[in-house]
Amino acid sequence: MTSSGIQPRQDGDAALRLLRDGELTLEGRLVDASNATLRGVLTLDGVSAHCVYKPVRGERPLWDFPDGTLAGREVSAYLVSRATGWDLIPPTVLRDGPFGPGSCQLWIDEPADAEPLVGFVPADALPPRWFAIAAARDDDGTPYALAHADDPRLARLAVLDAVINNADRKGGHVLVGPDDRIYGVDHGVSFHVEGKLRTVLWGWAGRQLPPDAVQVLDTLAGQVAGPLGEELAEHLTISEIAELAARIDRLRDTGRFPLPSEDWPAVPWPPI
Repeated sequence: MTSSGIQPRQDGDAALRLLRDGELTLEGRLVDASNATLRGVLTLDGVSAHCVYKPVRGERPLWDFPDGTLAGREVSAYLVSRATGWDLIPPTVLRDGPFGPGSCQLWIDEPADAEPLVGFVPADALPPRWFAIAAARDDDGTPYALAHADDPRLARLAVLDAVINNADRKGGHVLVGPDDRIYGVDHGVSFHVEGKLRTVLWGWAGRQLPPDAVQVLDTLAGQVAGPLGEELAEHLTISEIAELAARIDRLRDTGRFPLPSEDWPAVPWPPI
């Protein structure tokens, strides 16, 4: 649950109404974020919840993404996630706020005892059913491995990242909610027309997609050609939507998780 008692999956419509229409009061800034990322409280009709507000004016210019488009990409990622039925991204809207228009996403509180699904582990003590992704060493030279769990929830997130062309799936962008669901956050650098998939979730690279993912992709292809495509057109270009459809078709044709590109860094930095 979030701080309001609103559950992102079961109470999606209520969460969206709160995000769109609630009074937004800011509490502070998340200083580790590269763009202006503010935590706030939304209040509407006696219901309140924490949120993450990312104003467009606080977006740092990037060489490969058009200025002022990251908030719309955050919303687009949510719309695609919702269309899959997996609900892997917390409810997200584009709205006005204290610093102008920006994305506003429901805050997910992670339980203190939540088991991490991605991280650095001793190289000689990889947990059972975990994939080692990259080698690393600490300041003392002790070998570690960047690794993640072989978890079907993460596998779904890896499929979603391939669909939206997520260029920044860090381990810290994977949250475990108190409802034992996982959520992906921070999708501002997604939907580029060029292949830019950069992630820590490479454990299934080249393997067959789960049967449920194939079914979801079949449904998603029709949605992009219809109502979902119309919603995305408010935030993405025609070319970006066309390439989204092409990525879905390629995944359907191969039936396999994508392989890392040889032309683009495969893992984001920092990875966590």
